[in-house]
Amino acid sequence: MPRLFVPLLVLLLLPLLAACQQRPAATAVAGGDYLLWQDASIFTEVTSLLDSAAAGERLWVEMYEFGRPDLASEMIKARDRGADVRLIVDRTVPQSARTADRLLAMGLPVRAYPVDDNRHQIDHVKLLISAGEALVGGMNWGIHSSANHDYAFQTRRADVLARLRAIFEQDWSLAGGHPAPLARSGGPVAQTAPGEEVRSLLVGAIQRAGNSIAAEVFVLTDPDVMVALAAAVRRSASVRLLLDPAQDSNLAPARILRAAGVAVRWYPVPQGAKLHAKAGLFDGRRLLVGSANWSQSGLSVNHELDLMSEDPLAAAAFAARFERDWAASGWGLRTG
Repeated sequence: MPRLFVPLLVLLLLPLLAACQQRPAATAVAGGDYLLWQDASIFTEVTSLLDSAAAGERLWVEMYEFGRPDLASEMIKARDRGADVRLIVDRTVPQSARTADRLLAMGLPVRAYPVDDNRHQIDHVKLLISAGEALVGGMNWGIHSSANHDYAFQTRRADVLARLRAIFEQDWSLAGGHPAPLARSGGPVAQTAPGEEVRSLLVGAIQRAGNSIAAEVFVLTDPDVMVALAAAVRRSASVRLLLDPAQDSNLAPARILRAAGVAVRWYPVPQGAKLHAKAGLFDGRRLLVGSANWSQSGLSVNHELDLMSEDPLAAAAFAARFERDWAASGWGLRTG
């Protein structure tokens, strides 16, 4: 092979290699229910869904932190193609308020979720609904969000999509001044405020776990969750938690849980990033991913959205990533 051909071939292959690294390993087969996206690659699918929205199709977004101008521009382009584009934001977030104002000035339908300031409530939901699928998780659309370690579910499952659309319509109506709260659901889609569906789903999953719990959580302070995790250890389940060491609120719970026999490690967060995930795997097969921190506000006050999956490939994808993260983490990274 000519000497000059080798570097040329490498240059030609670099974009393909980069794309392969960004997209996570497939976590659903034909007919499967879920794909699990991780970290910056979440935005690969976000951009794809925004780009593919066609005339007459839904493109509904509810986003706590929305500061990326490229994604705002893609929403305008979708609107111009004739898509049904709507946006719900939390205007207490300065980035989101600025984005909302720009999009409103360009004629995009935008509403602000009416948070209860007296309860220090936020609309913490991260939801994108397109024609036949949805993306739900913990990743904000902030300027620096792509640096964070996070997860999101993509699903085409009909009953899940129907519930997610109903939740968006509930929020759209509330933001328009016409409250129409949904009845409580016992399915795989869980919301907080109204109700405490996420708390019920999470605590129930911990209580049912007979063998193992593996979780990566940005903030873990809720007493009910801590009691349930300690009880899981007492019935001989393996309980391992990865927490963000930069969150001071995690320090006391980490010591308490460790004293109760829970294996707790600090995730080695890169400079300028966060362990922003809110994800737990129970008995290796039930995977909970969403926006709700395992805190009193996340489980009882904020508007939050989580999704429980029993897709075996999604569970395997999380388990593989968790083992890599666990091996790279340690208790001594933050001693407080």
